[in-house]
Amino acid sequence: MAGGGMASVAGANVDHYNGRLTGYVISVAIMAACGGLLFGYDIGITGGVTAMASFQMKFFPDVYARTLEGVTDPSPYCKYDNQVLQTFTSTMFLAGMFSSLVAATVCRKYGRKPTMFFSACLFIVGAGLQAGAVNLGMLFAGRCILGFGVGFANTAVPMYLSEVAPAKYRGGLNILFQFAVTFGILIAGLVNYGTQNLASGWRVSLALAAAFAFVLGVGSIVLPESPNSLVERGQVEKGRAVLQRLRGVEDVEAELEDMIEATEEASRVSLRQSYSFMFHRANSPQLIIDIIIQFFQQFTGINAIMFYVPVLFNSLGSSRKTSLLNTIIINCINSASTMVAVLLVDKFGRRFFLLEAGVQMFITQTIVGIVLATQFGKYGDGKLPTGTTVGVLVVICVYIASFAWSWGPMGWLVPSEIHTLETRPAGMSIAVAANFLFSFVIGQSFLSMLCSMKWGVFLFFAGWVVVMTLFAYFLIPETKGVPVERVPIMFARHALWSRVMGPVSLEIIERDATRTISRQAAADQRAASNGDLKKATE
Repeated sequence: MAGGGMASVAGANVDHYNGRLTGYVISVAIMAACGGLLFGYDIGITGGVTAMASFQMKFFPDVYARTLEGVTDPSPYCKYDNQVLQTFTSTMFLAGMFSSLVAATVCRKYGRKPTMFFSACLFIVGAGLQAGAVNLGMLFAGRCILGFGVGFANTAVPMYLSEVAPAKYRGGLNILFQFAVTFGILIAGLVNYGTQNLASGWRVSLALAAAFAFVLGVGSIVLPESPNSLVERGQVEKGRAVLQRLRGVEDVEAELEDMIEATEEASRVSLRQSYSFMFHRANSPQLIIDIIIQFFQQFTGINAIMFYVPVLFNSLGSSRKTSLLNTIIINCINSASTMVAVLLVDKFGRRFFLLEAGVQMFITQTIVGIVLATQFGKYGDGKLPTGTTVGVLVVICVYIASFAWSWGPMGWLVPSEIHTLETRPAGMSIAVAANFLFSFVIGQSFLSMLCSMKWGVFLFFAGWVVVMTLFAYFLIPETKGVPVERVPIMFARHALWSRVMGPVSLEIIERDATRTISRQAAADQRAASNGDLKKATE
């Protein structure tokens, strides 16, 4: 089976690493994961703000006329079909795509901490411009700068979390980033609900984004740099000290030696070469997964639904207040379900959640599409009965839950843990850029798709869910418990990816076998030395 035969790799390597899950590493991970709040709050706040009458009156009067002033439209699916409105939503992703490519250079040359701090500063400026906007130019400028900040944060934070976390708990700690994203979305829904009736409620909603950036900025100052980054930049003793504190033990030599060896290999590669190396045959599996997993994450339809849940329920006939309340319910499900992944991903693995969610998402999206196809046209007022709308909400909640413990967190976790040190910043930045690119495509096109395809848009996404589930089954290996510096060996041993890699896969396997023997000998020697020392002190 694809991805099989990897348990021995994980077990052998983890046993050489000392350490435990300490309170310190948990606190570090929680603070760093707050970077996800930036992304989540912006996703959640945008849909609610674009549904506010005061916002529409100022910037999108055509949309306001169609939704509030009784201007008729051929289809209720098309109330919000406006290219400028879609561009406002998706501009952030286009900006994030470009900044994420620059973020790789900053991450590698200056470290993960400065990258996170810079992202916080950009986010604060962008939030201020959006909140104070008096015209579309100012609104879009703020959106772009905010997008630059999100691009830097989404590149640095998942990478940082994977590097500070112990191998056995890397999945759960890394997914704290996605949990922060969902929590940010939930807070945004509550804020929108509270500000919807204020004259300038949209300004308050957009301005509060700066508060989360402030948290990340403070965190980036007080947090330790990742040991991998310190070792990579020649600060081995600092890296050792940070690693000892993170792991809660003095003996971290096995893990540190892997970092040093990875650094020696990475030092032969310049920042520019790290990108070109991503296109070498040896790194083809990682590059393909980086891009394809982001494509699939967006083509689950999740961002389309999360952006436009208030808009969607308005289109289905709900009041604005009810639409925002429905959004809060969905966001609560989103956050709670993400916590399921935090707690269980290191027990059941990455593949389990991806495959289970594939079935669940396909069924729920198909149900929503069929219900809208058979029920929506029955009512001349363009509204669904309350019972039907509640049923659609329940099914969407089940869909959101499945995404929240699968493609949501795995879209960030998997790319952050599959690369060697020399290609990790480049690989992660490519993954983030791909995520933003496909988010831009969906954000720019969903309302037009809803207008033209109507209920068929849900079946469109359901079809893609089938494709991505097959991809996960055959081509995503299980990385549960594998030290981050040792994950690439799994691709060399994979039945399909090894063919893509060619002869280099055999070289990687032989090199890993030699290294494993060397590490075991060193571990045995340290154990013997510790035994002799213990006897001498008795």
